[in-house]
Amino acid sequence: MKNLSLFATFFRIGAFTLGGGYAMIPLVQREIVDHQHWIEEEEFLDLIALAQSAPGIIAVNTAVFVGYKINGWRGLLYSVLGAVLPSFVIILTIATCFTHFRDNEAIEAIFKGIRPAVVALIAAPLYKMAKSAKITWKTIIIPIVAAFLIWYLKVSPILIIIFALIAGTIVVWIRDEKERRGKR
Repeated sequence: MKNLSLFATFFRIGAFTLGGGYAMIPLVQREIVDHQHWIEEEEFLDLIALAQSAPGIIAVNTAVFVGYKINGWRGLLYSVLGAVLPSFVIILTIATCFTHFRDNEAIEAIFKGIRPAVVALIAAPLYKMAKSAKITWKTIIIPIVAAFLIWYLKVSPILIIIFALIAGTIVVWIRDEKERRGKR
């Protein structure tokens, strides 16, 4: 029964998400964390961090991690099929019909109108995720610097992830070392 719920949840999200995987995140969070209560919010943020770090499409990665967490390999299979199937069918349908309406001004206007909504869908959960990730005014500088490095200086996100891993490891090591010295 969980597998069918996973499939239905991700199918519904996949069918009604415009703007790609990042627009899907708040819908997945609302469904998985708030409605189904399958995963706690902090654990969901960890799964999203893993999904972003792993190679591949974030929507599929999210479905993989959530499905596996909820019901192992079967959950993974059902959640990924649910997430991918709507897009596959929609893209297949559009591809077969695209030549008929690709120069249609009304269709072009619709896509231009959808763009701001997609930006809002991606931007809206930032506040909630920042709050859940315990980002404060003191630590806000980290995502701002990372965004600046990626967007303006064209630094590879992979280098930023590697740097963050190294920096996080050093910070934890220093903190643990101070605690050990304090106990002596």
